[in-house]
Amino acid sequence: MSRAEQPSRRTVLAAAVATAVAGGASPALAAGAAEPAPPADGPARTVDNHAWITCADWRCGTADGVRVVAGSRPGIVIGAPAGTTEYTDPHTGRTAPWEYATWTSPVHRLRVPATEAIASWNAHTPDGTWLQVELEGTYSDGTATPWYVLGRWAAGDQDIRRTSVDDQSDGRSSVWTDTLAVDDPATGLRLTAYRLRLTLYRRPGTRLTPKVWRVGAMGSDVPDRFTVPASAPGLAHELNVPRYSQEIHVGQYPEYDNGGEAWCSPTSSQMIVEYWGGRLTPEQLAWVDPSFADPQVCHAARFTFDYQYDGCGNWPFNAAYAATFDGLQGVVTRLGSLTDLETLIAAGIPAITSQSFLKEELTGAGYGTAGHLMTVIGFTADGDVIANDPNSPSNAAVRRVYKRREWENIWLRTKRYNASGKVVSGTGGVCYLYFPARPTRRQRAALAAVGVR
Repeated sequence: MSRAEQPSRRTVLAAAVATAVAGGASPALAAGAAEPAPPADGPARTVDNHAWITCADWRCGTADGVRVVAGSRPGIVIGAPAGTTEYTDPHTGRTAPWEYATWTSPVHRLRVPATEAIASWNAHTPDGTWLQVELEGTYSDGTATPWYVLGRWAAGDQDIRRTSVDDQSDGRSSVWTDTLAVDDPATGLRLTAYRLRLTLYRRPGTRLTPKVWRVGAMGSDVPDRFTVPASAPGLAHELNVPRYSQEIHVGQYPEYDNGGEAWCSPTSSQMIVEYWGGRLTPEQLAWVDPSFADPQVCHAARFTFDYQYDGCGNWPFNAAYAATFDGLQGVVTRLGSLTDLETLIAAGIPAITSQSFLKEELTGAGYGTAGHLMTVIGFTADGDVIANDPNSPSNAAVRRVYKRREWENIWLRTKRYNASGKVVSGTGGVCYLYFPARPTRRQRAALAAVGVR
């Protein structure tokens, strides 16, 4: 089970039901190449998930020292560096020089004027390289946010410590670990557009380079709600997903968020990575105590760990970890109903969902939590949710069946009462989706149906 989330680290703000104020791009964003505005008609949306993934996408951005590489997974790499800078790692105190190059996306105009934005990226960072992801947004009154850092990331931890960045705010929006949120959605202020900036780093004088093959962001404005409408069951199917318990790792490697008790996110990630065929080599696992069962779960915890958040639950870091395995990509998004999950399951795509609840709100769980990740693997004939719940005493006990109506509500709501009777936030349908880099036609259709490219 995840430890309680702290407001100083992440706040999932529930959006008030309000009409977004239309606005143009800020001068800063107007200078970039903007994408066409979305059509005004069509059903109301609460989520816009956009990504840059093709050669054409990458060539539409503004490059300073990067070049586009083609192939089965097109992306960007360092070409001729734009310059050299020094970075002092706040978690080690080490200062080192780094060559760098940048890529800035075109402006993306949100189909959903958003109260929140969460970035996702998929990349390869050889030893001696790392990357930074930033977002600049346009408010609905036409002004701009600062360039917010949404992650400093490397697949390994030998060069820098992967980290979120605290204390970023302009008095109207703030970054809470992995989420950029409008401070007071009730005012009607929204983000109407954004662009992303990638900075790629490498040790000076080498030919090493990160390669980024996917970057994007999810903007959302989920209505304020304690309950959600019930969906009708539509699928009876179960996927064969490996089962791992976080609880058998309690006390192991406490430097990574106090050990397995808080490893729901990396444990869930590892289940789906292995469902898709991702495997770690003996060499990669050699650092783990050989007496520990399921060493790959320890590995996932270490390599999703956010040294600022001091935990393994950074959503984009988990998606980026999954994408370090050959042939996989990962995104963070929000879904609107269990019908969306049924669409994915029917195409063979499991999902990792984030929810919080009191013990009595989820029959059979046996615990309450301020934030917990599970892997949804299917549905029973009655429409109940089949989940691999890592908060289980053993691997054999991981498979659970939860009542559809209870589970749907604790996952999709944005407001709830905690054990003290205080109103606190819910995640509003947050999930991680990991899927093949080259999905089948059916998988592409299912992803498109839930707004993921």
